[in-house]
Amino acid sequence: MQKIIKLVVITITVGISLQSIYTAFFGVWDPLMHRPLIMGAGVLAAMLMNLLVKKYPTDSTAKQVLFWTIDLVMLAIILGAIYFYIDVSEELEDGLFELDLSITYLALAGILVLCELTRRIIGWPLVLVAGACLAYVLFGEYLPGSLRHAGYDVPETMMRIWFSTSGVFGMAMAVLLNLIFIFIVFGAILQGTGAGDVMLRFAFAATGHTRGGPAHAAIIASGIFGTMSGSVVANVVGTGSMTIPMAKKKGFSASFAGAVEAAASAGGQIMPPVMGVAAFLMAEFTGISYLYIIVAALVPAALYYASLFIAVSLEAKRLGMEPIPDSEKVKLTKEDYLRSLMFVAPIIAMVVILIMGRSPAMAGFWATVVTVVFAFMDPDFRADPKRLFTALMKGGVACCTILVIIGNLGLIMGAMDLTGAGLRFAQIIGGLAGEGLFPALLLTMLVCLFLGMGMPTGAAYLIVVLVLGPAVMKLGVPALVIHLFVFYFGVMSNITPPVCMAAFAAAPIAEANPMTLAVKAVRISYIGFIIPFVFLYNPQLLIVSAATGGAFDLAAFVWILFRVLLALWLLTTALSAMDREPLSLLSIGLRLLAGGSLLLVYPIWQWSGLVLTIVILVQHHLFAPRRAAETAV
Repeated sequence: MQKIIKLVVITITVGISLQSIYTAFFGVWDPLMHRPLIMGAGVLAAMLMNLLVKKYPTDSTAKQVLFWTIDLVMLAIILGAIYFYIDVSEELEDGLFELDLSITYLALAGILVLCELTRRIIGWPLVLVAGACLAYVLFGEYLPGSLRHAGYDVPETMMRIWFSTSGVFGMAMAVLLNLIFIFIVFGAILQGTGAGDVMLRFAFAATGHTRGGPAHAAIIASGIFGTMSGSVVANVVGTGSMTIPMAKKKGFSASFAGAVEAAASAGGQIMPPVMGVAAFLMAEFTGISYLYIIVAALVPAALYYASLFIAVSLEAKRLGMEPIPDSEKVKLTKEDYLRSLMFVAPIIAMVVILIMGRSPAMAGFWATVVTVVFAFMDPDFRADPKRLFTALMKGGVACCTILVIIGNLGLIMGAMDLTGAGLRFAQIIGGLAGEGLFPALLLTMLVCLFLGMGMPTGAAYLIVVLVLGPAVMKLGVPALVIHLFVFYFGVMSNITPPVCMAAFAAAPIAEANPMTLAVKAVRISYIGFIIPFVFLYNPQLLIVSAATGGAFDLAAFVWILFRVLLALWLLTTALSAMDREPLSLLSIGLRLLAGGSLLLVYPIWQWSGLVLTIVILVQHHLFAPRRAAETAV
């Protein structure tokens, strides 16, 4: 039985990867057939990979029979609901059809199965949101005040959420099949062909002279691979399996080594040119040029990684570490430079295709093709070409997982559209904006962190934008700025407790407590929570006119960049409690005050922060070396 299940899963996952490549080049076939068929195949594979007998192993025959019965019934329900969707697809296109009551209840049961499968894969957070939305549709007419709606029975609800193109099989799934799948497969092939190993060698070679060594290498490697993978967890596992043990061997604590990898992997999703597929999604939603988007995202991403580098350097200094000896440093060879084309060439191909004006999906297709072509230049890959098949299978597994997640997103969107909850939320955000922009932004940040919990980057961005889109557009902020704002917090949810998937992925590799690791990851990546507010109030930091609403002002850009860099140094040293020497509580407090003041929008605070920074710098350069010398004597 296990062999049959394995064969079915392999067949489906490889097939989904291949159809993703086909769709990227030739385009989608009939959406009313394409979406349910892929959903059915993905749900079948996801169910077989998450059977109850695997999730809860037991020697009891009775329990095993019960588990198998539950799973088979669930599978029959969801596949039956998908079958009836396909059966009425022609009438669905015309919008003139009436369903039997039993079929609508079967669709409701199918949605509940989808929620249960999501729970098995990523846990409770998204399921609770989806369940609350479904309950609100069915029972919201009994709520008091403005929360009450007209009331919808099961047939009306299922007609909108299941048997239409505005629910489970709606826009979110269309974006998934048309765009996201090809980049998931591309990331899996990139990792499977050995490009990740080459990136790590270059990262270790580039950071051999630094105190942090392997921890700094993790930052570089995760930044490069993370931008293309579209999955923070895949990034953590792919690069962290090597960087975390080496960082521990260097002398970093287990929790800090894992935290660096988790924070760097999350940061890879905000790093151009791919940004975990979000750059292309953002271009689709905003109508702004892809090139504008990656230029706008570049400076904030660079500041994020600069803060990580400083945090690692300070921790290494606190522990008394020194750069590794020259004899142990990675020496790059001609073969390494040749193999670097495995990850450099796909990026170049992708950007060139986009500059030519072709679609993002086409760029993903050619990036995938170029990756495979250059992989065969590697003798190790030629000796074991089955790695390509394995990569296709892993890509398909990731696609099946996100299919189930997107199904829940479709449920949420259908429910909000049916009840008008999205409009009510927009009114709440708009009301807060009337009291001041900051309270509205703070609420938006919290919702983004909540909605993004446990989800891959593309899915997190989709749910945040589709749920919050009508609301955040009422804030009067340029579209590109607000999209980057919500995207950042969707990404940062990966390291924010309690559901911090990057931390949970890094914890077993580091052999550390996941919550301790997550807290440290938040501490060293604090800039990721601050920089969205900075560029929203100072859009010149994003450079492009689509963000600034006019011409680029070089003087304004230099001024905000100067203040952010000073604040970055002040805040990072304060949170690390370390500079040239360990910092006192007074010094930590002054640095926090100065750094925070530099980032405020009021000039009086900015200049006050600058004066305080000068005082700190004078004290730092004049008195710290003298105290160090006296201590040495």
